[in-house]
Amino acid sequence: MSVHPMIAALRKHKAGVILIAMQIALTLAIVCNAIFIIYTRVDNVRRPSGLDEANLFLVTQQWVGAPSGDDPDSIAKLDALEREDLAALRAMPDVESVTPTNSVPLLNSSWTGSVALKPGSDLRGGTARTAFYFGDENELATLGVRLVAGRNFTAADVVNRAMRDQRQPSLVIVSKALGDKLFPKGDAVGKAVYFNGDTMPTTIVGEVERLQVPSTSSWSSGFFWDTTIAPIRLNANFSRYLIRTKPGRLEAAMRAVTPTLYKTNPMRVLDDDSVKSFADIRSDAYRADIGMAVLMGIVCLILLAVTAAGIVGLTSFWVGQRHRQIGVRRALGARKIDILHYFQLENLLIAGIGALIGIALAIGLNMVLIKNFEMSRMPIVYVLGGLVVVLLLGQAAVFVPARRASNVPPVVATRSV
Repeated sequence: MSVHPMIAALRKHKAGVILIAMQIALTLAIVCNAIFIIYTRVDNVRRPSGLDEANLFLVTQQWVGAPSGDDPDSIAKLDALEREDLAALRAMPDVESVTPTNSVPLLNSSWTGSVALKPGSDLRGGTARTAFYFGDENELATLGVRLVAGRNFTAADVVNRAMRDQRQPSLVIVSKALGDKLFPKGDAVGKAVYFNGDTMPTTIVGEVERLQVPSTSSWSSGFFWDTTIAPIRLNANFSRYLIRTKPGRLEAAMRAVTPTLYKTNPMRVLDDDSVKSFADIRSDAYRADIGMAVLMGIVCLILLAVTAAGIVGLTSFWVGQRHRQIGVRRALGARKIDILHYFQLENLLIAGIGALIGIALAIGLNMVLIKNFEMSRMPIVYVLGGLVVVLLLGQAAVFVPARRASNVPPVVATRSV
């Protein structure tokens, strides 16, 4: 089938051709980037935290009238209050293990710093960035992370410090990702590192298989699995307790924890958001990602539907205008399949022009998103996938009016003579 008559026919309908081509181009540009955003957000949601998330919840509370200073007496009083709470929580019948903590994965409350192989190196000269988790000898068991090298903390390793105490821990457990980043040979256990530009060494005593940082923001993507666990019980006028319950006893333990803490010491504040299951923490952390994925999905469907409707409408209009020409072709021996292929090829030509423009627009839009919204560079596979989608959409949309054109009888050629 010759393309030259087709191009000549399209020149008579320049406005319609430009309209459909630009609609396809914009649809391709937006859909490619929207699908990439959907994939990125869904991939974020599906990332494992590294924890055994079942039967896990977090308690955040604040004491009333507790000391707020960093002097030894104040720290001793705050630590006594915290240890009293821990003893009461561990005595609960539905509780399996408890640890004090500063944060948990997905909580978006981060304590970050640098880790280097040489003393005195900060983030500018450091080897890596890391997020810190502080807890006691029960931290690993409560988190549900797997120790893959070295040893766990003992009660003798745990020290208590003020929240604003800048001293670095003497020993830590790191995630395998951080250990391998610092020591590519895989021999991190027993090695000394230096945190936050300090000159005092810290010894790595163990590695856990995987542990996510608390933040889910894009700024943490460069060190998402680089975490450090320190045997430190932080003392402040508020505290967080991570609690692992016995299987199937999560809800019962969550209901009982507030009365237990008030019975231990009524001078505290616990509100509706103080007790949260890890499932709720995960839901809160990724609510924006899920919402964005749903929104982008709706936008894609609307754009594709509008583009398909535009193709159907314009092709139907052209078929109505070309009834006599179609009848002449049928009278000269053109088969129904020839007429059908003509309109399909015509649509493919228009869609191809629009797709070429759309590829350039898609790449340009991605560059704008990278510059202004901290998005990643879109792989070419998304552009190619979008190209296939819009071409198939065009062929599907043109099929009904093209089939109607193929059913035009040869006798139509004689009706206006």
